[in-house]
Amino acid sequence: MGQGLWWASTQRPSMWYVDAIRQAKTEKDLTGKPIVEVQDVTFYPLAYSGQFDIYITAKLKVSKLGGGGKYNFKRSTIGVGSPIDFEFSSVQYSGTIIDLSTQPINPQYVEKTIYLTKKFAYPWEYDAIQVGDFLNNGKEKVFEIVDKSFSDNNDVVTTEFGKLYNLGVTEQRKYIVVKAKIKVAVTDGQFVFEEEQVIAPGRYINTSTPHFAFTDFVISKVE
Repeated sequence: MGQGLWWASTQRPSMWYVDAIRQAKTEKDLTGKPIVEVQDVTFYPLAYSGQFDIYITAKLKVSKLGGGGKYNFKRSTIGVGSPIDFEFSSVQYSGTIIDLSTQPINPQYVEKTIYLTKKFAYPWEYDAIQVGDFLNNGKEKVFEIVDKSFSDNNDVVTTEFGKLYNLGVTEQRKYIVVKAKIKVAVTDGQFVFEEEQVIAPGRYINTSTPHFAFTDFVISKVE
């Protein structure tokens, strides 16, 4: 989602907008009847930016347009991938529909343990990671650091003849391993974190806790 009208190119919102959208409840038509009822709001910080991804689950008053899963909402055709605007009494919301259903949307969540690794990390990165630090999505913990460890990096080079040379310990960089618990949605056999990040060994993760922003960390194992 973003601020302003959907056709405007806007940046992701800041915390003040998150606070405002969490207070939004209903949008009403000219007769005073609700056409939008907010059922759920979750949000995730973007690393280093101070901005957020916001996701809203809402119940809409629509009319069906033939077949194919498209509907009419406030005189506009909507479907998965289409833009949508809400005008609450105190805040405006503009975003993109990522799921649409005639039944309540209740994704299945499971708790997994993952191991995150980063090579050539700065020593201050390891010091800044705090065991027990966690990410709350506005409703519950979805990411919590349960352990951390490090080792020194060894630089190894290969000659043109295939011979290996160990250049020794690189004191300025560390190899960091972080163990964390996360809650993920199960979608088509895949584990999805923060609504859009697929969790699997070899993939990068982009998330942030109040005390540390995880960037360039690779998932090494999922349990």
